[in-house]
Amino acid sequence: MVESVRIAGVGMIPFVKPGTSAPYSDMGAEAARQALADAGIGYDQIQQAYVGYVYGDSTCGQAALYEVGMSGIPVVNVNNNCSTGSSALYLARQAVASGAADCVLALGFEQMVPGALADVYQDRPSPMAKFIEVAKEFDPAAEAPMAIRLFGGAGKEYQQKYGASDAAFAMISVKARRHAEHNERAIFRTPTSVEEVLASKHMYGPLTRLQCCPPTCGAAAAVVVSEAFARKHGLTDAIRLRAQVMTTDFPSSFGEKSMMKAVGYDMARAAADTVYEQTGVDPMDVSVVEMHDCFTANELISYEALRLTPEGTAEKFIMDGDNTYGGRVVTNPSGGLISKGHPLGATGLAQCAELVWQLRGQAGPRQVEGAKIALQHNLGLGGACVISLYDRA
Repeated sequence: MVESVRIAGVGMIPFVKPGTSAPYSDMGAEAARQALADAGIGYDQIQQAYVGYVYGDSTCGQAALYEVGMSGIPVVNVNNNCSTGSSALYLARQAVASGAADCVLALGFEQMVPGALADVYQDRPSPMAKFIEVAKEFDPAAEAPMAIRLFGGAGKEYQQKYGASDAAFAMISVKARRHAEHNERAIFRTPTSVEEVLASKHMYGPLTRLQCCPPTCGAAAAVVVSEAFARKHGLTDAIRLRAQVMTTDFPSSFGEKSMMKAVGYDMARAAADTVYEQTGVDPMDVSVVEMHDCFTANELISYEALRLTPEGTAEKFIMDGDNTYGGRVVTNPSGGLISKGHPLGATGLAQCAELVWQLRGQAGPRQVEGAKIALQHNLGLGGACVISLYDRA
Protein backbone atom coordinates (compact mmCIF):
# COMPACT_ATOMS: atom_id res chain seq x y z
CA MET A 1 0.00 0.00 0.00
CA VAL A 2 1.13 3.54 -0.74
CA GLU A 3 1.56 5.33 2.58
CA SER A 4 0.27 8.71 1.45
CA VAL A 5 -2.39 9.81 -1.01
CA ARG A 6 -2.61 13.46 -2.04
CA ILE A 7 -5.18 15.77 -3.60
CA ALA A 8 -3.11 17.58 -6.22
CA GLY A 9 -5.83 19.70 -7.78
CA VAL A 10 -9.49 20.59 -7.34
CA GLY A 11 -12.14 22.31 -9.42
CA MET A 12 -15.70 23.46 -8.85
CA ILE A 13 -18.06 25.49 -11.01
CA PRO A 14 -20.70 27.81 -9.48
CA PHE A 15 -23.82 25.94 -8.39
CA VAL A 16 -27.08 27.16 -9.95
CA LYS A 17 -30.84 26.55 -9.95
CA PRO A 18 -32.30 23.81 -12.19
CA GLY A 19 -33.14 25.09 -15.64
CA THR A 20 -30.32 27.63 -15.66
CA SER A 21 -27.29 25.35 -16.00
CA ALA A 22 -25.26 24.13 -18.92
CA PRO A 23 -25.74 20.44 -19.86
CA TYR A 24 -24.17 17.96 -17.43
CA SER A 25 -21.47 17.10 -19.97
CA ASP A 26 -20.31 20.72 -20.19
CA MET A 27 -20.45 21.21 -16.41
CA GLY A 28 -18.48 18.03 -15.77
CA ALA A 29 -15.88 18.83 -18.40
CA GLU A 30 -15.32 22.32 -16.99
CA ALA A 31 -14.86 21.05 -13.43
CA ALA A 32 -12.38 18.43 -14.68
CA ARG A 33 -10.41 21.04 -16.62
CA GLN A 34 -10.25 23.26 -13.53
CA ALA A 35 -8.91 20.41 -11.39
CA LEU A 36 -6.28 19.53 -13.98
CA ALA A 37 -5.21 23.17 -14.30
CA ASP A 38 -5.05 23.49 -10.51
CA ALA A 39 -2.79 20.44 -10.34
CA GLY A 40 -0.72 21.69 -13.28
CA ILE A 41 -1.00 18.46 -15.24
CA GLY A 42 -2.62 17.35 -18.50
CA TYR A 43 -5.42 14.87 -19.04
CA ASP A 44 -2.85 12.57 -20.69
CA GLN A 45 -1.39 11.94 -17.22
CA ILE A 46 -4.70 10.69 -15.78
CA GLN A 47 -4.64 6.89 -15.62
CA GLN A 48 -8.19 6.19 -14.35
CA ALA A 49 -11.36 8.20 -13.72
CA TYR A 50 -14.31 7.69 -11.39
CA VAL A 51 -17.35 9.79 -12.27
CA GLY A 52 -20.35 10.21 -10.00
CA TYR A 53 -23.93 11.30 -10.70
CA VAL A 54 -27.38 10.16 -9.58
CA TYR A 55 -29.77 11.36 -12.28
CA GLY A 56 -28.44 10.27 -15.65
CA ASP A 57 -28.00 7.44 -18.07
CA SER A 58 -25.19 4.92 -17.91
CA THR A 59 -21.86 6.23 -19.25
CA CYS A 60 -22.68 9.90 -18.65
CA GLY A 61 -19.19 9.94 -17.16
CA GLN A 62 -17.65 9.13 -20.51
CA ALA A 63 -19.81 11.76 -22.23
CA ALA A 64 -18.44 14.43 -19.89
CA LEU A 65 -14.81 13.35 -19.99
CA TYR A 66 -14.75 12.90 -23.76
CA GLU A 67 -15.06 16.69 -23.87
CA VAL A 68 -11.72 16.83 -22.04
CA GLY A 69 -9.85 14.02 -23.77
CA MET A 70 -10.19 10.54 -25.22
CA SER A 71 -7.14 8.64 -24.06
CA GLY A 72 -8.74 5.22 -23.64
CA ILE A 73 -8.39 5.13 -19.85
CA PRO A 74 -10.87 3.25 -17.64
CA VAL A 75 -13.87 5.44 -16.73
CA VAL A 76 -16.07 4.03 -13.97
CA ASN A 77 -19.53 5.51 -13.37
CA VAL A 78 -20.63 5.79 -9.72
CA ASN A 79 -24.10 6.24 -8.17
CA ASN A 80 -24.48 6.20 -4.37
CA ASN A 81 -27.25 8.76 -3.79
CA CYS A 82 -26.12 11.92 -1.99
CA SER A 83 -22.74 10.38 -1.08
CA THR A 84 -21.94 9.81 -4.76
CA GLY A 85 -19.19 12.43 -5.05
CA SER A 86 -17.31 11.08 -2.04
CA SER A 87 -17.86 7.54 -3.26
CA ALA A 88 -16.08 8.46 -6.51
CA LEU A 89 -13.29 10.02 -4.45
CA TYR A 90 -13.17 6.91 -2.25
CA LEU A 91 -12.63 4.68 -5.29
CA ALA A 92 -10.02 7.04 -6.72
CA ARG A 93 -8.14 7.00 -3.42
CA GLN A 94 -8.27 3.19 -3.29
CA ALA A 95 -6.83 2.96 -6.80
CA VAL A 96 -3.89 5.15 -5.81
CA ALA A 97 -3.39 3.66 -2.33
CA SER A 98 -3.32 0.14 -3.76
CA GLY A 99 -0.65 1.05 -6.28
CA ALA A 100 -2.95 0.33 -9.24
CA ALA A 101 -2.50 3.92 -10.46
CA ASP A 102 -0.47 7.02 -9.61
CA CYS A 103 -2.79 9.72 -10.93
CA VAL A 104 -6.60 9.41 -10.92
CA LEU A 105 -9.46 11.82 -11.54
CA ALA A 106 -12.61 11.90 -9.40
CA LEU A 107 -15.45 13.87 -10.98
CA GLY A 108 -19.03 14.50 -9.88
CA PHE A 109 -21.89 16.40 -11.48
CA GLU A 110 -25.67 16.67 -11.41
CA GLN A 111 -28.25 18.22 -13.71
CA MET A 112 -31.37 18.31 -11.53
CA VAL A 113 -34.99 19.32 -11.93
CA PRO A 114 -37.01 21.55 -9.57
CA GLY A 115 -38.88 20.06 -6.62
CA ALA A 116 -38.37 17.52 -3.87
CA LEU A 117 -36.45 14.29 -4.49
CA ALA A 118 -38.63 11.34 -5.49
CA ASP A 119 -38.31 7.82 -6.87
CA VAL A 120 -37.67 7.83 -10.61
CA TYR A 121 -38.96 4.31 -11.26
CA GLN A 122 -42.48 3.36 -10.29
CA ASP A 123 -42.46 -0.22 -11.63
CA ARG A 124 -39.99 -1.81 -9.15
CA PRO A 125 -39.24 -1.92 -5.43
CA SER A 126 -37.83 1.32 -4.02
CA PRO A 127 -34.48 1.07 -2.21
CA MET A 128 -35.98 3.54 0.28
CA ALA A 129 -38.80 1.19 1.33
CA LYS A 130 -37.23 0.22 4.69
CA PHE A 131 -36.58 3.87 5.54
CA ILE A 132 -40.18 4.83 4.80
CA GLU A 133 -41.38 1.96 7.01
CA VAL A 134 -39.40 3.40 9.94
CA ALA A 135 -40.82 6.87 9.22
CA LYS A 136 -44.38 5.54 9.17
CA GLU A 137 -43.91 3.76 12.47
CA PHE A 138 -42.44 6.90 14.00
CA ASP A 139 -45.28 9.16 12.83
CA PRO A 140 -48.06 7.48 10.80
CA ALA A 141 -49.90 10.78 10.26
CA ALA A 142 -46.97 12.71 8.81
CA GLU A 143 -47.39 14.23 5.37
CA ALA A 144 -44.21 15.45 3.71
CA PRO A 145 -41.90 14.54 0.80
CA MET A 146 -39.72 11.52 1.53
CA ALA A 147 -36.41 13.20 2.41
CA ILE A 148 -38.05 15.93 4.51
CA ARG A 149 -40.07 13.32 6.37
CA LEU A 150 -36.96 11.30 7.16
CA PHE A 151 -34.65 14.12 8.23
CA GLY A 152 -37.46 16.13 9.82
CA GLY A 153 -38.31 13.00 11.79
CA ALA A 154 -34.70 12.77 12.95
CA GLY A 155 -34.88 16.36 14.17
CA LYS A 156 -38.18 15.67 15.90
CA GLU A 157 -36.71 12.63 17.65
CA TYR A 158 -33.72 14.67 18.80
CA GLN A 159 -36.07 17.27 20.28
CA GLN A 160 -38.01 14.56 22.09
CA LYS A 161 -34.78 13.15 23.56
CA TYR A 162 -32.92 16.33 24.44
CA GLY A 163 -35.42 19.21 24.23
CA ALA A 164 -33.60 21.27 21.60
CA SER A 165 -35.50 24.39 20.53
CA ASP A 166 -36.69 25.17 17.01
CA ALA A 167 -34.43 28.23 17.15
CA ALA A 168 -31.33 26.02 17.49
CA PHE A 169 -32.12 24.36 14.15
CA ALA A 170 -32.89 27.73 12.53
CA MET A 171 -29.55 29.14 13.66
CA ILE A 172 -27.80 26.58 11.45
CA SER A 173 -29.47 28.12 8.38
CA VAL A 174 -28.49 31.60 9.54
CA LYS A 175 -24.86 30.45 9.88
CA ALA A 176 -24.94 28.78 6.48
CA ARG A 177 -26.09 31.98 4.75
CA ARG A 178 -23.54 34.05 6.65
CA HIS A 179 -20.73 31.75 5.49
CA ALA A 180 -22.03 31.51 1.90
CA GLU A 181 -22.07 35.30 1.60
CA HIS A 182 -18.32 35.01 0.96
CA ASN A 183 -18.53 32.06 -1.46
CA GLU A 184 -18.89 33.17 -5.06
CA ARG A 185 -19.79 29.60 -6.09
CA ALA A 186 -22.77 29.30 -3.69
CA ILE A 187 -26.38 29.55 -4.84
CA PHE A 188 -27.85 31.40 -1.79
CA ARG A 189 -25.64 34.23 -0.50
CA THR A 190 -28.14 36.66 1.02
CA PRO A 191 -28.01 36.72 4.85
CA THR A 192 -31.12 35.75 6.79
CA SER A 193 -32.30 35.82 10.41
CA VAL A 194 -33.66 33.27 12.85
CA GLU A 195 -37.03 35.01 12.64
CA GLU A 196 -37.10 34.76 8.83
CA VAL A 197 -36.08 31.11 8.91
CA LEU A 198 -38.78 30.20 11.42
CA ALA A 199 -41.39 32.23 9.52
CA SER A 200 -40.76 30.40 6.24
CA LYS A 201 -43.17 27.61 5.30
CA HIS A 202 -43.27 24.79 7.86
CA MET A 203 -42.30 21.44 6.30
CA TYR A 204 -42.14 18.77 9.03
CA GLY A 205 -40.79 18.46 12.56
CA PRO A 206 -38.53 21.41 13.33
CA LEU A 207 -37.88 22.04 9.62
CA THR A 208 -39.05 25.06 7.67
CA ARG A 209 -38.39 25.73 3.98
CA LEU A 210 -35.23 27.74 4.66
CA GLN A 211 -33.80 24.76 6.53
CA CYS A 212 -33.90 22.49 3.47
CA CYS A 213 -31.22 22.35 0.78
CA PRO A 214 -32.35 23.29 -2.75
CA PRO A 215 -32.17 21.07 -5.84
CA THR A 216 -29.11 22.33 -7.67
CA CYS A 217 -27.01 21.82 -10.79
CA GLY A 218 -23.23 21.83 -10.71
CA ALA A 219 -19.97 19.91 -10.91
CA ALA A 220 -16.72 19.46 -8.98
CA ALA A 221 -13.57 17.38 -9.39
CA ALA A 222 -10.32 16.34 -7.73
CA VAL A 223 -7.02 14.96 -9.00
CA VAL A 224 -5.80 12.20 -6.68
CA VAL A 225 -2.12 11.22 -6.80
CA SER A 226 0.46 9.19 -4.94
CA GLU A 227 3.09 10.90 -2.82
CA ALA A 228 5.73 9.73 -5.29
CA PHE A 229 3.84 11.28 -8.22
CA ALA A 230 3.44 14.56 -6.36
CA ARG A 231 7.14 14.64 -5.50
CA LYS A 232 8.22 13.74 -9.05
CA HIS A 233 6.11 16.47 -10.62
CA GLY A 234 6.78 19.14 -8.00
CA LEU A 235 3.18 19.33 -6.80
CA THR A 236 3.99 21.19 -3.60
CA ASP A 237 0.40 22.36 -2.99
CA ALA A 238 -0.89 18.79 -2.79
CA ILE A 239 -2.97 18.15 0.35
CA ARG A 240 -2.77 14.79 2.11
CA LEU A 241 -5.95 12.70 2.17
CA ARG A 242 -4.84 11.04 5.36
CA ALA A 243 -7.75 8.65 5.93
CA GLN A 244 -11.08 7.81 4.39
CA VAL A 245 -13.77 5.37 5.55
CA MET A 246 -17.10 4.39 4.02
CA THR A 247 -19.84 2.70 6.02
CA THR A 248 -23.26 1.43 5.03
CA ASP A 249 -26.33 0.74 7.16
CA PHE A 250 -26.24 -1.38 10.30
CA PRO A 251 -29.13 -3.42 11.78
CA SER A 252 -29.77 -0.46 14.08
CA SER A 253 -30.70 1.68 11.05
CA PHE A 254 -34.04 -0.12 10.90
CA GLY A 255 -34.26 -2.44 13.89
CA GLU A 256 -34.39 0.24 16.58
CA LYS A 257 -37.15 2.30 14.91
CA SER A 258 -35.04 5.41 15.39
CA MET A 259 -35.29 8.21 12.85
CA MET A 260 -31.84 9.49 13.79
CA LYS A 261 -30.35 6.08 13.09
CA ALA A 262 -32.42 5.62 9.93
CA VAL A 263 -30.84 8.76 8.46
CA GLY A 264 -27.30 7.66 9.21
CA TYR A 265 -26.29 8.57 12.76
CA ASP A 266 -24.68 5.18 13.39
CA MET A 267 -23.05 5.11 9.95
CA ALA A 268 -21.47 8.50 10.59
CA ARG A 269 -20.36 7.63 14.12
CA ALA A 270 -18.74 4.35 13.03
CA ALA A 271 -16.94 5.89 10.06
CA ALA A 272 -15.71 8.88 12.07
CA ASP A 273 -14.50 6.70 14.93
CA THR A 274 -12.52 4.54 12.50
CA VAL A 275 -10.94 7.61 10.90
CA TYR A 276 -9.93 8.96 14.32
CA GLU A 277 -8.53 5.57 15.29
CA GLN A 278 -6.55 5.18 12.04
CA THR A 279 -5.00 8.63 12.27
CA GLY A 280 -4.68 9.15 16.00
CA VAL A 281 -6.46 12.49 15.56
CA ASP A 282 -8.69 13.65 18.41
CA PRO A 283 -12.00 15.24 17.31
CA MET A 284 -10.99 18.32 19.30
CA ASP A 285 -7.98 18.75 16.97
CA VAL A 286 -10.20 19.26 13.89
CA SER A 287 -10.35 22.93 12.93
CA VAL A 288 -12.70 22.89 9.92
CA VAL A 289 -15.48 20.53 8.78
CA GLU A 290 -17.56 20.28 5.64
CA MET A 291 -20.58 18.25 6.73
CA HIS A 292 -23.71 16.97 5.04
CA ASP A 293 -26.31 19.58 6.02
CA CYS A 294 -29.00 18.55 3.51
CA PHE A 295 -31.35 19.72 6.28
CA THR A 296 -30.49 21.60 9.46
CA ALA A 297 -31.59 18.55 11.43
CA ASN A 298 -28.82 16.48 9.90
CA GLU A 299 -26.13 19.03 10.69
CA LEU A 300 -27.33 19.23 14.29
CA ILE A 301 -27.31 15.50 14.93
CA SER A 302 -24.04 15.11 13.01
CA TYR A 303 -22.20 17.42 15.44
CA GLU A 304 -22.67 14.64 17.95
CA ALA A 305 -22.23 11.71 15.55
CA LEU A 306 -18.81 13.10 14.58
CA ARG A 307 -17.95 13.69 18.29
CA LEU A 308 -17.51 17.42 17.83
CA THR A 309 -19.65 17.85 20.95
CA PRO A 310 -21.00 15.29 23.48
CA GLU A 311 -24.41 13.69 22.97
CA GLY A 312 -27.27 15.93 24.00
CA THR A 313 -25.21 19.15 23.83
CA ALA A 314 -25.71 20.24 20.21
CA GLU A 315 -28.02 23.12 21.15
CA LYS A 316 -25.43 24.59 23.54
CA PHE A 317 -22.74 24.03 20.89
CA ILE A 318 -24.80 26.14 18.47
CA MET A 319 -25.87 28.81 20.96
CA ASP A 320 -22.26 29.28 22.13
CA GLY A 321 -21.11 29.82 18.53
CA ASP A 322 -18.77 26.85 18.70
CA ASN A 323 -19.76 25.84 15.15
CA THR A 324 -18.51 29.00 13.41
CA TYR A 325 -15.63 31.46 13.22
CA GLY A 326 -14.28 32.32 16.63
CA GLY A 327 -15.67 29.10 18.09
CA ARG A 328 -14.23 25.65 18.55
CA VAL A 329 -14.57 24.35 14.97
CA VAL A 330 -15.82 26.07 11.81
CA THR A 331 -18.53 23.96 10.21
CA ASN A 332 -19.40 24.42 6.54
CA PRO A 333 -17.39 27.56 5.75
CA SER A 334 -18.58 27.09 2.16
CA GLY A 335 -22.19 27.64 3.23
CA GLY A 336 -22.89 23.92 3.14
CA LEU A 337 -25.57 22.19 1.14
CA ILE A 338 -28.25 24.52 2.48
CA SER A 339 -26.66 27.64 1.01
CA LYS A 340 -24.01 26.43 -1.43
CA GLY A 341 -26.48 23.99 -3.03
CA HIS A 342 -26.68 20.23 -3.36
CA PRO A 343 -26.14 18.79 -6.86
CA LEU A 344 -26.08 15.23 -5.60
CA GLY A 345 -23.16 13.79 -7.57
CA ALA A 346 -21.02 16.90 -7.12
CA THR A 347 -21.53 17.55 -3.41
CA GLY A 348 -18.80 15.30 -1.99
CA LEU A 349 -16.20 16.67 -4.39
CA ALA A 350 -17.29 20.25 -3.72
CA GLN A 351 -16.71 19.56 -0.02
CA CYS A 352 -13.27 18.19 -0.91
CA ALA A 353 -12.46 21.32 -2.93
CA GLU A 354 -13.43 23.63 -0.06
CA LEU A 355 -11.26 21.76 2.42
CA VAL A 356 -8.29 21.73 0.06
CA TRP A 357 -8.60 25.51 -0.36
CA GLN A 358 -8.89 25.93 3.41
CA LEU A 359 -5.77 23.87 4.11
CA ARG A 360 -3.83 25.73 1.41
CA GLY A 361 -4.93 29.07 2.86
CA GLN A 362 -6.71 29.97 -0.39
CA ALA A 363 -10.28 30.45 0.87
CA GLY A 364 -10.22 34.24 0.88
CA PRO A 365 -12.73 35.98 3.18
CA ARG A 366 -13.99 32.65 4.51
CA GLN A 367 -10.53 31.34 5.40
CA VAL A 368 -10.39 29.50 8.71
CA GLU A 369 -7.37 30.88 10.53
CA GLY A 370 -4.70 28.28 11.18
CA ALA A 371 -6.60 25.42 9.52
CA LYS A 372 -4.43 22.31 9.80
CA ILE A 373 -6.79 19.33 10.05
CA ALA A 374 -10.02 19.11 8.05
CA LEU A 375 -12.87 16.60 8.28
CA GLN A 376 -15.44 15.78 5.59
CA HIS A 377 -18.84 14.11 6.15
CA ASN A 378 -20.91 13.08 3.11
CA LEU A 379 -24.05 11.00 3.59
CA GLY A 380 -26.43 9.25 1.24
CA LEU A 381 -29.60 7.47 2.28
CA GLY A 382 -29.96 3.95 1.05
CA GLY A 383 -27.29 4.15 2.42
CA ALA A 384 -23.65 5.16 2.62
CA CYS A 385 -21.56 7.57 4.65
CA VAL A 386 -18.03 8.63 3.72
CA ILE A 387 -15.79 10.35 6.26
CA SER A 388 -12.49 11.81 5.02
CA LEU A 389 -9.68 13.48 6.95
CA TYR A 390 -7.22 15.87 5.30
CA ASP A 391 -4.11 17.68 6.46
CA ARG A 392 -0.95 19.32 5.16
CA ALA A 393 1.74 16.66 5.17
